[in-house]
Amino acid sequence: MIGGDAPISVQSMTSTRTEDVEATIAQIQRLEQVGCELVRIAIPTKEAVKAIAKIKSQISIPLIADIHFDYRLAIEAIEQGADKIRINPGNIGSKDRLEKILKVAKEHGVPIRIGVNAGSLQKSLIQKYNGITPEALVESAMEHVRTCEEMGFFDLVLSIKASDVPMTIEANRMLAKACDYPIHLGVTEAGTPKWGALRSAIGIGTLLAEGIGDTIRISLTGDPVDEIRAGFEILKALHLRKKGITVISCPTCGRLETNMIPIAEAVEQALADVEKPLTIAVMGCGVNGPGEARWADLGVACGKHSALLFRKGQIIKKIKEEEIVSTLIEEVRKWEEKNSS
Repeated sequence: MIGGDAPISVQSMTSTRTEDVEATIAQIQRLEQVGCELVRIAIPTKEAVKAIAKIKSQISIPLIADIHFDYRLAIEAIEQGADKIRINPGNIGSKDRLEKILKVAKEHGVPIRIGVNAGSLQKSLIQKYNGITPEALVESAMEHVRTCEEMGFFDLVLSIKASDVPMTIEANRMLAKACDYPIHLGVTEAGTPKWGALRSAIGIGTLLAEGIGDTIRISLTGDPVDEIRAGFEILKALHLRKKGITVISCPTCGRLETNMIPIAEAVEQALADVEKPLTIAVMGCGVNGPGEARWADLGVACGKHSALLFRKGQIIKKIKEEEIVSTLIEEVRKWEEKNSS
């Protein structure tokens, strides 16, 4: 479910060639393992569209077919069993072609995401607004919505994306005021994992904090698994979803007497598979240890080549520096076993 009271879903898109069915299935299964809830595949060719049924048979999450330019591929994707299609009417062509897609989608009960991107905005709107603007992007989206509604088609998700963060924010604010359809959020071509996740967090996070957005994708130049992890971190930071571990750790300072940075990284990596929400604190000293992180489920306050292990702010025992990672992992596994039911 997308929209309404449904949780904000996190999705990604495969980077494999869809025609390579085995590689595409393998990547989707990796995405499923880290919590991906919807996945989109590129459908640029007839060979790709024919792979849909095979891919669907080996995955457990909804499959979205991403179509550009050729409306016939959109129709065939629906007929091949795609759970949803994503089109950009700006490059699909005439209104007649869009209507043909809508007719088949309605017959099969398949929803459509209408995606409007700054890079493929209609020339008439660029001329009207003297460039690519939030107003032009929203007008484009709403034109397509009206066409769908005239055809009696209302099973829509809308998205407006740009690589410019302020433009993305403003356009989606305007879109949210213009209609009640679910909105898919993203900053397109956000960049490499490190900085792309940051830019996405600013753009998507700002809108989510204002109550705008129903599903998200973090568009990164890299492994799509990173997109899912970044997406959930954004939602967790805003208390919109609770899933997996959250490692809180201090920025370090001159009081540090333990090699804390690799400890925090090792804990985060080792426990990436934890499904249930759990907050783990890795603090650099007694000043900001149990005090600032007393609400954490589990944590350590590092001292001179040692640390105090605490749970819910209560000190349990003192451990050696080399025991910190293994002790935290052991404690979390015990907690998982106890709370497995």
